[in-house]
Amino acid sequence: MKTQSSQAQSELPARRGASGPLSGVRVVDMSAYIAGPYACSLLADQGAEIIKIEPPMGDNLRKYPSTLESESRAFLGVNRSKLSAVLDVKQADDLATLLTLIESADVLVHNFRPTVAPRIGIGYEQLKALNPRLIYCTVSGYGETGPLKDKAGFDQVLQTMTGMCTLQGKKDGPPEILYGSIVDYYASALVAGAVSSALFERERSGEGQFVSVSLLSAAMTLQSARLVWAENEGRDVGRDMRSGGITGLHPTKEGYLYISANTPHFWTALCQKLGLSELSADERYDTVRKRAAHQAEIVPIIHRALSNRTALEWESIFGEEVPCSAARSVEDMFDHPQVQSQDMITTFEHPVVGQYRGLKRSLRFSRTPGPDPFAAPTLGQHTELIRAEATRLRQQSKKK
Repeated sequence: MKTQSSQAQSELPARRGASGPLSGVRVVDMSAYIAGPYACSLLADQGAEIIKIEPPMGDNLRKYPSTLESESRAFLGVNRSKLSAVLDVKQADDLATLLTLIESADVLVHNFRPTVAPRIGIGYEQLKALNPRLIYCTVSGYGETGPLKDKAGFDQVLQTMTGMCTLQGKKDGPPEILYGSIVDYYASALVAGAVSSALFERERSGEGQFVSVSLLSAAMTLQSARLVWAENEGRDVGRDMRSGGITGLHPTKEGYLYISANTPHFWTALCQKLGLSELSADERYDTVRKRAAHQAEIVPIIHRALSNRTALEWESIFGEEVPCSAARSVEDMFDHPQVQSQDMITTFEHPVVGQYRGLKRSLRFSRTPGPDPFAAPTLGQHTELIRAEATRLRQQSKKK
């Protein structure tokens, strides 16, 4: 991949470990909160060099409530493997430093509202003239057009707007939020995929382009199976993907167990393992739709059987024959044997927090697995190094 920057001569610290599919790609990350920043961490997992530019007050996620005293847990989890510089783009010298970095970059990611970027001198047309090969990616709440284009977007606002909360709530009950910033994280995946595709296309055309992802598009894409409205259907058409009572969370002697038993094979196996073979033989219950219609009869019988053992015991008994999982806390996953076998967790060294365990990477490549991850930066940790890099680039440009 022909990248913009001459990183072999860079003063910035080199990544350690194996190369990744995006090694040699330089990304300037001006985004905040989750969607843009985590997308850049996904690119970093694949080898890209991420220069995170923060205003003097820092990324707002650094101030997010946390039981950690010195840093926000959310910031640490979202910003692994980045360099951090503090630049005040309202100051001419800092704006010049930023523009020098962007001129050398392959990708810019930001989540300013559409009117903000041109006002501070980093609109797409402005930067396209400076760097025609730049992949310019904006992460917005609602997109670049329409009546809401200048409105700030937030995960749970978009959940509520797009019907996710209504469908998450129980029938005839109030809407319910899906905690965990699902829209933000899915938008991150869309951004990382779109940027990678744009880099691939640039190899053919030699030109950069504008890339747009919004939280609105992420929330809508998450519901593609629900966004089907046939002719002559009313507004009250059922859109939930739930399977009607059997598939879901159930109480046991101790703890809760999630069971998925939609197919005839899994339904039969569930009944046999619970000692309820008569249910699987009953023609009244031999399809998912029939079981949904008769769930008031079936679920109490299943609950009585499940009450004989704990969730972990049933998980072991069901094995591979019935898809299921005991409800665990996230702390249980750090040492889960499957997570360990996939090498998902590593130990980070942070200048302030000290050691912490966190996600290593999400993607696996056989030939280019990617460099070692490193801890999220402290605010402005690499500012002087990045200023020196900008100075080097300016001097290099003058010699041409």
